[in-house]
Amino acid sequence: MGGIGAALLVVVGSLVAIGVTQWVWAATGVRDLTVPERVPFAGGVEPEFHAWNRFHIRYYAMALLFLAFDMEMVFMYPWAVVFIREGLLALIEMLMFILILVVGMVYAWREKSFEWA
Repeated sequence: MGGIGAALLVVVGSLVAIGVTQWVWAATGVRDLTVPERVPFAGGVEPEFHAWNRFHIRYYAMALLFLAFDMEMVFMYPWAVVFIREGLLALIEMLMFILILVVGMVYAWREKSFEWA
């Protein structure tokens, strides 16, 4: 069985599993949930705001900053291994990379992205 045959087998198997699940759901006669039963809850406590509540734009700026510094760590681990072999050139490259991130952080600070209120 080639790659296409295996993919076709997975698709057909998935469709059969979905069909069987729908048939069992309908055959058991499970009633539809009422509106209060469909409301999400946290430990039995009613939610304070709607699940589709919009977040402030500063949340997204903070999330992007987190991702930038998270990616910095991903690049710094292999760099530490290469630094021993490459020496000064690897140090200069990493300093340029960190400088770009610092410029982004200064820009975010100037735009008051770190203030929540």
